[in-house]
Amino acid sequence: MKPKVIAIVGPTASGKTQLAIDLAKQIDGEVISADSRYVYKGFDIATAKPTVEEQDGVPHHLIDIIEPEYDYSVADFYDDARDKIFEIIQRGKMPIIAGGTGLYFRVLLETYDLPRVEANPELRAKLDLREKEDLLEELKSLDLKGYEKVKNANKRRIVRALEVTKTLGKPFSEASVEKEPEFDVEWMMPKIESREVLYNRINKRVDLMVEQGIVEETQNLLKKHGRIKNFVCTIGYKEILTYLDGECTLEEALDKLKQHSRNYAKRQLTWFRKNDALKDFTNI
Repeated sequence: MKPKVIAIVGPTASGKTQLAIDLAKQIDGEVISADSRYVYKGFDIATAKPTVEEQDGVPHHLIDIIEPEYDYSVADFYDDARDKIFEIIQRGKMPIIAGGTGLYFRVLLETYDLPRVEANPELRAKLDLREKEDLLEELKSLDLKGYEKVKNANKRRIVRALEVTKTLGKPFSEASVEKEPEFDVEWMMPKIESREVLYNRINKRVDLMVEQGIVEETQNLLKKHGRIKNFVCTIGYKEILTYLDGECTLEEALDKLKQHSRNYAKRQLTWFRKNDALKDFTNI
């Protein structure tokens, strides 16, 4: 029999963290974060990372494990999360994987087999200098199937697709094959009444971030780390930076943050709809 795990997914501000904590208390579980920004130390308010108090005594894993200078990859997550799953099972507890990074779930719990290609910093740096549309055109010429998979993705995924294609000398779409899922997964998603309710929750969350000190947090991170990629490309910090740079007012920056967060939530819902086990949860 396959080891049993519970996966709690959903868009930002949908209540995944609280659902995971409540469930962990009921069934003696431990939470493994599947959020690509929770891993970074100091990325707290902008990412809505749960505080120690909010974790309420429930063990959480893969939170605050590295400095933001390090580019934590999907392969890193797969290796770390898989190890944590078996550690938790050996303690006689239930692993609960909770977060909103869809690719993390696809690699760890679904059928997607991640191509193991080492990062090429020099190539990435060159690709990062180019516009997203230009990168997509090159990928389209090299790998039409791969292009179709990532054409609506962020620039980082497009750069990675080209990196894999150029490194292996074959299309990105042919670099991986489907695999048999390793775990018996029970999929869950918080109940969302409507798109309007979700968007209102996102807007209120941004307002709360201001009260909690997102501007000061951004200033402190900028002073400590400078304009490193993982910082300036994170929703929350990149909008506040436009305010700190004098490009707009704080109100305008917050409006951008709310809009970008709503757009991200929409992309997350689109991603999770691809999972048939979640079809009853994604009707908004």
